[in-house]
Amino acid sequence: MSTFPHLRQDFLASVVVFLVAVPLCVGVAVASGVPAELGLVTGIVGGLVTGLMPGSSLQVSGPAAGLTVIVFEAVSEFGVGALGVIVLMAGLLQLAMGCLRIGRWFRAISVSVVEGMLCGIGLVIIAGQIYAAAGLDAPATGLGKITGLPGAFADAVSGTGEAVSLLVGAGTVAVVVLWRKAPKAVRSVPGALAAVVLATAATAAFELPVATVRVEGLLGVVQPPGAEAFGELAGPAVWGTVVAFALIASAESLFSAAAVDRLHDGPRTQYDKEMVAQGAGNTVCGLLGALPMTAVIVRSSANVAAGARTKASRVLHGVWLLLFAAAMPWALALIPIPALAGILVHAGWKLIPFRQIASLWRGHRGEALILVVTAVSIVVVNMFEGVLIGLGLAVAKTAWEASHLRTEVVDKGAGPVQVHLAGNATFLRLPKILDSLESLPRDRPVELDLSGLHHLDHACRTALEHWAERHSATGTEPVKVTAAGKETAADA
Repeated sequence: MSTFPHLRQDFLASVVVFLVAVPLCVGVAVASGVPAELGLVTGIVGGLVTGLMPGSSLQVSGPAAGLTVIVFEAVSEFGVGALGVIVLMAGLLQLAMGCLRIGRWFRAISVSVVEGMLCGIGLVIIAGQIYAAAGLDAPATGLGKITGLPGAFADAVSGTGEAVSLLVGAGTVAVVVLWRKAPKAVRSVPGALAAVVLATAATAAFELPVATVRVEGLLGVVQPPGAEAFGELAGPAVWGTVVAFALIASAESLFSAAAVDRLHDGPRTQYDKEMVAQGAGNTVCGLLGALPMTAVIVRSSANVAAGARTKASRVLHGVWLLLFAAAMPWALALIPIPALAGILVHAGWKLIPFRQIASLWRGHRGEALILVVTAVSIVVVNMFEGVLIGLGLAVAKTAWEASHLRTEVVDKGAGPVQVHLAGNATFLRLPKILDSLESLPRDRPVELDLSGLHHLDHACRTALEHWAERHSATGTEPVKVTAAGKETAADA
């Protein structure tokens, strides 16, 4: 045990991540227009290849919903056979970006954007999995999932099978929530595992009419790209898809890394190495003809919440995926889908940062607005574009604050007029500064105090010098300028 001091925690966490990964792998594959087994292959590679590599120790990779639309379009245009070569080239591009140390730039992501990302993804996961729990087809968009919930509940209540399925999902959530109040000896088993085992036993014992996981063998769907697939690279259209895969997968993975780092106190992500790890994983996925992978925040947060301490948990989750999908698919067929949906609903709920939203609203409403806008954008559009919208808003807010300026004019009726500037004088505030200065009496001396400025950019400095020259040329005393403890006079 000294060699693996956290083996017990990592083992139990890996089982929880496995339970979360199975429906995500299958669901993303089906939504992408490829066999469900290809999603499991990507999940296995995410555990056994990317999971072993340095970068982020607790982040878990696999097929992600954020790439579903672009994968579906690629399969429709180029065919399933070409998917492998596209993913392969995207992986090689990620490897190159990691070696060029591009990943470190993603550390600049705003905390409010990270929290908004967690909130938005949590809402989409919860809404989507409620449909799965009821045995209903979910709308394609995040907004459609949420707005369609009243109708989904009505359909579930009106149908016997749907109502039973929804009750199994709700019961799973209840077990996970109440498990924390169980005796300490019992709590050594993860609540998610206990809930799925109980749901599986109840479904089998009472022969409940609920859907279960269906997976065929993996070997039949693994198809390495052939010469014809590589021939697609001669066309320019496929390269646009390759670049899109690489950029979106990298961005989602590193955005996720920033979020996961906020969930635990362990080692921080090494962004360049994580990009290399993602590239290596996608390269292998491409060689196997599987789906592209990214780091997945739902799996990663479940990994952290389940008590994982090292990368062993994510590697083991890949082992379980391989074992059950390849050797024991019959065992997966015993697990009711609404039970797995319930696990995901609970995981999504844990992603919503209720305390952070309340804290930001009390002290930093601008940051709270960024969080909310990011979350709403992810629900309405998708994760990648929603995060970009949040980042754009954060940059705009920073630019506004950086250009904040206070102008105070003191005119006692006699003697010089005193003008005090404080804050940041940038070209964005130049019209306001000049309006204030040009409105001053031209026949009175002026003392311009710049000592309160934190920043004075070149455009503002030049404009103030020109204004001082013009004002001094009217025959009054030269403008006295005080800046950083110095006092100078503009020559007439």
